[in-house]
Amino acid sequence: YRSMIGSLLYLTASGPDILFSVCLCARFQASPRESHLHAVKRIFKYLAYTPTLGLWYPRNSSFDLHTYSDADFGAYKVNRKNTSGTCQFLGNMLISWFSKKQNSVAHSTTEAEYIAAGSC
Repeated sequence: YRSMIGSLLYLTASGPDILFSVCLCARFQASPRESHLHAVKRIFKYLAYTPTLGLWYPRNSSFDLHTYSDADFGAYKVNRKNTSGTCQFLGNMLISWFSKKQNSVAHSTTEAEYIAAGSC
Protein backbone atom coordinates (compact mmCIF):
# COMPACT_ATOMS: atom_id res chain seq x y z
CA TYR A 1 0.00 0.00 0.00
CA ARG A 2 2.79 2.43 0.89
CA SER A 3 4.69 1.86 -2.33
CA MET A 4 1.51 2.35 -4.34
CA ILE A 5 0.83 5.64 -2.55
CA GLY A 6 4.44 6.71 -3.14
CA SER A 7 4.09 6.06 -6.86
CA LEU A 8 0.85 8.00 -7.00
CA LEU A 9 2.34 10.94 -5.08
CA TYR A 10 5.10 11.08 -7.68
CA LEU A 11 2.48 11.24 -10.45
CA THR A 12 0.62 14.16 -8.85
CA ALA A 13 3.31 16.54 -10.13
CA SER A 14 2.01 16.13 -13.67
CA GLY A 15 -1.55 15.04 -12.87
CA PRO A 16 -3.24 17.42 -10.46
CA ASP A 17 -6.60 15.79 -11.16
CA ILE A 18 -5.65 12.90 -8.86
CA LEU A 19 -4.07 15.02 -6.11
CA PHE A 20 -7.07 15.14 -3.77
CA SER A 21 -7.81 11.42 -4.04
CA VAL A 22 -4.20 10.40 -3.56
CA CYS A 23 -3.71 12.65 -0.53
CA LEU A 24 -6.91 11.31 0.99
CA CYS A 25 -5.64 7.74 0.59
CA ALA A 26 -2.21 8.71 1.90
CA ARG A 27 -3.71 9.58 5.28
CA PHE A 28 -4.33 5.90 5.94
CA GLN A 29 -0.79 4.57 5.36
CA ALA A 30 -0.33 3.60 9.01
CA SER A 31 -3.32 1.27 9.10
CA PRO A 32 -4.90 0.79 5.66
CA ARG A 33 -8.08 -1.23 5.28
CA GLU A 34 -9.26 -3.20 2.32
CA SER A 35 -11.53 -0.32 1.26
CA HIS A 36 -8.48 1.96 1.05
CA LEU A 37 -6.71 -0.56 -1.18
CA HIS A 38 -9.75 -0.67 -3.47
CA ALA A 39 -9.72 3.14 -3.68
CA VAL A 40 -6.04 3.14 -4.67
CA LYS A 41 -6.70 0.49 -7.30
CA ARG A 42 -9.50 2.65 -8.72
CA ILE A 43 -7.03 5.55 -9.05
CA PHE A 44 -4.66 3.27 -10.98
CA LYS A 45 -7.55 2.19 -13.25
CA TYR A 46 -8.39 5.83 -13.88
CA LEU A 47 -4.76 6.50 -14.82
CA ALA A 48 -4.69 3.50 -17.16
CA TYR A 49 -7.66 4.84 -19.14
CA THR A 50 -6.54 8.49 -19.21
CA PRO A 51 -2.85 8.37 -20.19
CA THR A 52 -2.95 11.57 -22.24
CA LEU A 53 -4.33 13.78 -19.43
CA GLY A 54 -1.90 15.83 -17.39
CA LEU A 55 0.24 18.92 -17.40
CA TRP A 56 2.68 19.23 -20.25
CA TYR A 57 5.68 21.56 -20.14
CA PRO A 58 7.16 22.01 -23.63
CA ARG A 59 10.93 22.31 -23.82
CA ASN A 60 10.94 25.65 -25.64
CA SER A 61 8.32 27.40 -23.49
CA SER A 62 9.19 30.26 -21.17
CA PHE A 63 9.19 29.81 -17.41
CA ASP A 64 7.92 33.27 -16.52
CA LEU A 65 5.51 33.15 -13.59
CA HIS A 66 2.41 35.35 -13.96
CA THR A 67 -0.23 35.66 -11.26
CA TYR A 68 -3.67 37.23 -11.51
CA SER A 69 -6.13 37.93 -8.71
CA ASP A 70 -9.59 39.41 -8.39
CA ALA A 71 -12.18 39.94 -5.69
CA ASP A 72 -15.94 40.27 -5.64
CA PHE A 73 -16.83 43.02 -3.16
CA GLY A 74 -19.87 42.34 -0.96
CA ALA A 75 -21.54 39.76 -3.18
CA TYR A 76 -22.53 37.39 -0.38
CA LYS A 77 -25.28 39.30 1.40
CA VAL A 78 -25.60 36.99 4.43
CA ASN A 79 -22.28 37.82 6.11
CA ARG A 80 -20.85 40.43 3.69
CA LYS A 81 -17.69 38.44 3.06
CA ASN A 82 -15.98 38.81 -0.29
CA THR A 83 -14.88 36.11 -2.70
CA SER A 84 -11.26 36.03 -3.87
CA GLY A 85 -9.90 34.24 -6.89
CA THR A 86 -6.38 33.78 -8.21
CA CYS A 87 -4.66 31.88 -10.98
CA GLN A 88 -0.98 31.32 -11.69
CA PHE A 89 0.56 30.72 -15.11
CA LEU A 90 4.03 29.32 -15.81
CA GLY A 91 4.68 30.68 -19.28
CA ASN A 92 1.32 30.22 -20.98
CA MET A 93 0.30 27.13 -18.97
CA LEU A 94 -2.10 27.30 -16.03
CA ILE A 95 -0.50 25.60 -13.03
CA SER A 96 -2.60 26.71 -10.05
CA TRP A 97 -5.89 28.40 -9.24
CA PHE A 98 -8.33 28.83 -6.38
CA SER A 99 -11.47 30.66 -5.38
CA LYS A 100 -12.62 31.07 -1.80
CA LYS A 101 -14.51 33.27 0.59
CA GLN A 102 -12.25 35.77 2.38
CA ASN A 103 -11.78 35.38 6.13
CA SER A 104 -12.38 39.04 6.93
CA VAL A 105 -14.96 41.60 5.85
CA ALA A 106 -13.64 44.34 3.58
CA HIS A 107 -15.13 47.83 3.77
CA SER A 108 -14.30 48.85 0.21
CA THR A 109 -13.51 47.43 -3.21
CA THR A 110 -9.89 48.48 -2.80
CA GLU A 111 -9.56 46.64 0.49
CA ALA A 112 -11.13 43.50 -1.02
CA GLU A 113 -8.67 43.63 -3.94
CA TYR A 114 -5.77 44.15 -1.51
CA ILE A 115 -6.80 41.06 0.48
CA ALA A 116 -7.07 39.04 -2.75
CA ALA A 117 -3.62 40.18 -3.90
CA GLY A 118 -2.15 39.29 -0.50
CA SER A 119 -3.52 35.75 -0.69
CA CYS A 120 -2.10 35.38 -4.18
